[in-house]
Amino acid sequence: MSDTSRSSAPTSSYKPVAFRGGGFAPRPHRWVGLGVFVSLILIVEVLTRAGIITSLTLPIPSDVFWTLVELWQSGMFYKHMVPSLTRLVVGALIGCTVGVSVGILIGLFSLARAGLVPLVAAIFPIPKIALLPLFVIWFGIDEMSKYALIAFGTFTPTVVATYGAVDNVDRTLIRMGQSFSLSWVSIVRKIVLPGAMPGILSGLRISLAIAIILLVAAEMLGAEYGIGAYILQAGSLYDLERLFAGVAILSVLGVMVSTLIGTLERILLKWRV
Repeated sequence: MSDTSRSSAPTSSYKPVAFRGGGFAPRPHRWVGLGVFVSLILIVEVLTRAGIITSLTLPIPSDVFWTLVELWQSGMFYKHMVPSLTRLVVGALIGCTVGVSVGILIGLFSLARAGLVPLVAAIFPIPKIALLPLFVIWFGIDEMSKYALIAFGTFTPTVVATYGAVDNVDRTLIRMGQSFSLSWVSIVRKIVLPGAMPGILSGLRISLAIAIILLVAAEMLGAEYGIGAYILQAGSLYDLERLFAGVAILSVLGVMVSTLIGTLERILLKWRV
């Protein structure tokens, strides 16, 4: 075919190629998660009311719901939630802030890596709940021991996730910044930290989930109010409705934490396509 015939071919026969990478981008399905929760609750409701699942092992979900309503109306919900949220926020804020700072130091400085990575590796496998009596001896049975346990429990996974995220930043981008004569501070601020942010936020999801677990454990020892104390009281009385009401509150708290991290991801990671 000659060049003239090629140029005279209709341009309408050419179709744009779709962006093939789009199939790996997450798409929001707002009501799917809620539908899964509702479906599971309805299945358990039917099975427990039919007697297939005995009420001695699993309460009827509607009874748990009315227990939550009673807890709200009596004002005890606030008495248990306010101390729990305070302990969770303070402890997790301390642990995650220090953990991110130490993780960035390890990721950026070889001397810090050589000195701190073996220490983190040594304390990371220690069950943090087992250290609760030690924290009580050190800080007393009041709030400080609970803050310390939650902070220590969130510290180590945050450190590991942070310096791993810094290590996974594309070195080609760093070399490109160096080729444009960017300063060390500019490379860290404009390349390293934004590139490490997805891994840091993923680590925070895990750390905050651990914080909720440690919160319950800390409140089961020497706490009059709190979700952990509420669950402990219900378990000692074998009150399954109250017990599962406390578990439901913890589940909602976990969903709220996950939603918070998702909001931070949307704000801080706008540059991702």
